[in-house]
Amino acid sequence: MIDWDLAISTGVRFARQGPQVSLADARAVVAELRGLTAVVQQPVRDVTGLTSQGSVGPVAVVDRPGWIRANVGGFRVVLEPLAEKLSERSNVVPAAGSVVGVVGSRVTGVQAGLILAYLSSRVLGQYELFLPPGEGGVAGGNGSSSNGAGTGAPGVGRLTLVAPNIVMVERELGVEPHDFRRWVCLHEETHRVQFTSVPWLRDYVQNMMSEFLLASDLDPGAIVERLRAAAGAVAGAVRGGDGESLVEAMQTPAQRELLDKLTAVMTLVEGHGDYVMDAVGPQVVPSVADIREKFNSRRGSAGRMEQILRRILGIDLKMKQYAEGARFVRTVVEEVGMTGFNRVWTSPETLPTRAEISHPADWLARVG
Repeated sequence: MIDWDLAISTGVRFARQGPQVSLADARAVVAELRGLTAVVQQPVRDVTGLTSQGSVGPVAVVDRPGWIRANVGGFRVVLEPLAEKLSERSNVVPAAGSVVGVVGSRVTGVQAGLILAYLSSRVLGQYELFLPPGEGGVAGGNGSSSNGAGTGAPGVGRLTLVAPNIVMVERELGVEPHDFRRWVCLHEETHRVQFTSVPWLRDYVQNMMSEFLLASDLDPGAIVERLRAAAGAVAGAVRGGDGESLVEAMQTPAQRELLDKLTAVMTLVEGHGDYVMDAVGPQVVPSVADIREKFNSRRGSAGRMEQILRRILGIDLKMKQYAEGARFVRTVVEEVGMTGFNRVWTSPETLPTRAEISHPADWLARVG
């Protein structure tokens, strides 16, 4: 389906070079980021009222090629159910090893690699939910390091920080570097706390993603219609209209309902992360107000080509999730406190719907 080795080589080849730093400075940044993930654990727990159960999983500080390699491993895990389904439908897809199949997998491999190359210079960090079996760290290339080596425990993800991107953004914003690094770590540590404190959350997200992929319509006629919709989404992004992203345009009716649920839960966890970044206060990040102001301004500024790519890839949707999710969390906490807000983590039934994210009072009336 996808030549992942080609995706990695393409992504690494086209990934932009990171900012210029000396070897000593690079090592210092890696060491600081790795240490900060431990330092911010308690402030995150104090603000959220959540406590991780069992192992919190490894930490990896990587460069851009390391981020690409790590994400390909996650993609393989997520896409495995769809690959199995496709293999059962030999009348829809070319047989494995055929000329058409090999060429197709290489084309999609190059496409995936180019997307990863683009994203590799923009991601500051992430909590990776889906790791290949037994993987407890990543090979990140120069300046990369991991903490928590060994076999990854089932159900435990990995906190990953992309060092060159963090350095690049802190320089662009002109903020206090050590405060910015701590601020970024707070967001990613919040995600780690979310998924290690709420036992059912990881499986819920994974099952939803699997259902989304398996709901793909493999009928050739339907696939053509999806491709036409995708072409329309790309054209709309180029024109600058308010159309769908590529993911939204390619989905089937069944996937649309699943995507609404996935969008709701990811908006919640991203907004919760943004809320915690700022809620820890000046005692943890002294220049937090200055960082937030400059970072928000940067999120909203982009050139024409950047805007098109964001629309096509759905990055604008993710940015909207930060704002909507943080507003939901802030509104609920102001109304019922953090303890009342934490009822969202009781079960999948207490998660807010996509509509309730926009109207917190409706969630409060239903759950609180």
